[in-house]
Amino acid sequence: MAAYSLSPRTGTTPAPFTPSMATSLAPRDNEMSLVNLAARQRMLSQRMVLQTVLAAGGSDLHLKAARSSLALFTASQARLVDTPRHLEAADAERIRKVYQGPSGVGATIDAFAQQVGTVLDFTERRSPRVEEVLDRLVQTTDSVLEALNAATTVFDQVGKAKSETLMKELAGIVASIQTVAREAKVVSFNAQVMAARAGQHGREFAVVANVLSGITNEIDGLSLQAVSLAGRSRGAA
Repeated sequence: MAAYSLSPRTGTTPAPFTPSMATSLAPRDNEMSLVNLAARQRMLSQRMVLQTVLAAGGSDLHLKAARSSLALFTASQARLVDTPRHLEAADAERIRKVYQGPSGVGATIDAFAQQVGTVLDFTERRSPRVEEVLDRLVQTTDSVLEALNAATTVFDQVGKAKSETLMKELAGIVASIQTVAREAKVVSFNAQVMAARAGQHGREFAVVANVLSGITNEIDGLSLQAVSLAGRSRGAA
């Protein structure tokens, strides 16, 4: 790797990542699905490498940007690794295995983040070892991408399986609603027949029967919308 000329830096040193920074980042991350969060880690890893290389070349702007990207990457990774606590046993085990199993990728990802932090620390101190640690970081790019891809794939699989389960449950609920609606239609029809037979005395009863008929028609419409939504959701999964 070519040598970098480190220019003098002025101003205060960017603050290191702290748990409070993870809290401030949480609202943004909470708006993202887990698979999208995992996929973003891949993009962030490449961004950090580029920013760190430019920072080592003397750019204070990229040094600050690299610190910010590292904070976001670390906070997001902490959330992803913590995911099993909020999942059902089978899905939780798949996530734990991809990060902490015999072939788990958690150690590779953590080591990458630590290496980025080390290069940035050396860069701030204008250490003569910057080029050495930077070269070591760049050499890990392929392995960390493979690790992040493996994690993203598992989150994608878990998400699709969960979506499929929810769609099946929704289909069962819709089927039950449709059954109730059919039974209500029978009751409404019978009530209308009885009201007609009662003549003048059955007028109020007829009104109730007509209202019940309208309600069952609305239920039919809502059921059809639910079926259509379930189909679109399954196709987009």
